[in-house]
Amino acid sequence: MVTEHAEATAQVLVASNRGPITYTLGEDGTLDAKRGGGGLVSGLSAVDDKLWVCAALGEGDREAVRRGVGEPGVRMLDIDAEVHADAYNGIANSVLWFVHHLLYQTPVEPVFDAEFRRQWASYETYNRAFAQALAEEAGEGAAVLVQDYHLALVPGMLRELRPDLRIGHFSHTPWAPVDYFRLLPDDIGEQLLRGILGADRAAFLTRRWADAFIGCCTEILGGTGRTRIGVHGLGADADFLRRRSREADVDERMAALREQVGEDRKTIVRVDRTELSKNIVRGLHAYRALLETRPEWRERVVHVAFAYPSRQDLAVYQDYTAAVQSLATEINGTYGTESWTPVVLHVKDDFARSLAAYRLADVALVNPIRDGMNLVAKEVPVVSDHGCALVLSREAGAYEELGEDAIVVNPYDVAGTAEALHEALSMGTEERTGRTKRLAEAATALPPQRWFLDQLEALRQE
Repeated sequence: MVTEHAEATAQVLVASNRGPITYTLGEDGTLDAKRGGGGLVSGLSAVDDKLWVCAALGEGDREAVRRGVGEPGVRMLDIDAEVHADAYNGIANSVLWFVHHLLYQTPVEPVFDAEFRRQWASYETYNRAFAQALAEEAGEGAAVLVQDYHLALVPGMLRELRPDLRIGHFSHTPWAPVDYFRLLPDDIGEQLLRGILGADRAAFLTRRWADAFIGCCTEILGGTGRTRIGVHGLGADADFLRRRSREADVDERMAALREQVGEDRKTIVRVDRTELSKNIVRGLHAYRALLETRPEWRERVVHVAFAYPSRQDLAVYQDYTAAVQSLATEINGTYGTESWTPVVLHVKDDFARSLAAYRLADVALVNPIRDGMNLVAKEVPVVSDHGCALVLSREAGAYEELGEDAIVVNPYDVAGTAEALHEALSMGTEERTGRTKRLAEAATALPPQRWFLDQLEALRQE
């Protein structure tokens, strides 16, 4: 047990795989720092006295740690690169992500063999490094908020080292139902649950995911013990989005997109990472079905699809990205004309262009197989210029809050999604405007700063 923490003073600590800053190592040896965005970064801005513990993700980050380069309030851990790769790609992204998003092709996968066990040992090592760093840095009775499936073992490990701490764990993904969770080897599943139950409080994005976790704990362990379960539905940051979406670079992207779309055409917009769970391929199939079964929309609509690369160091993601590009090309080849490109596909990440697409959208297509929340579904209604119909998968966490004013689809039903797109495109202006307003209100009910402070307050009170 770590007991020598008299000099540690941090009273609010956050642990996550990715931190708020990344470093790039230049050819001349200089380090270039880039700050990240996202809900967690925004939420943490609400707290002044905090320490963020994160992993060094690349050679630039590792070099920054070696040189002692950093910024106040951030401790970056230089975990062995091979250990990190095993833990992050081998376990977190290739096993835990697949389990919670129900992505396995079960006739052939998963295969939990000796290689899996070797990688699992790295996952334990990686989690232990975080637990030890947090134990060293936390002041007496501090609040520690551990983030996501990458660090599921940290609460239990940290509890053994520092029983005085208030520990919370937040899951940004869905949680698998018990029958699917039990694909994992029995000892591993139990270890994951006990790891999270080391926290005073385990929190989730929706009641559905929280109930699934409780179900797993009840079935496998007999209950959740003394750990309290919470729900905090992260919302969109309305003030930031509205301000940012009106800046000059967004206006420039809008002009370029309008030229690509053409005059007097409607737009179906999607903005996603090429993540397997996002269901981009079936979305493209649905759009093709719309053009086939509703020929009146040919020449009158353009699918603006932004599919930004994700996890391209994994072969299955490379293949998926290629499938997205191939299908978009196929649709354009089949239906396109000299004056009309049915699919405008962009694969290079560009936040300003994403905001421009949000503003232009007549329809937003958000059809994940399964998603913890999906902030795109919440962001589009907030910045839409003329109102936007939302076609939303019932398997997105956002469905819990937005389902009443969205057109809801089964993400596997391509024909049904095509009909939903037709309904969305045909929606009258008054109805679309009313729905957009209600969607935006629901989407911004718990903005990032409030989302984080609510968790911190709940953790300190329990």
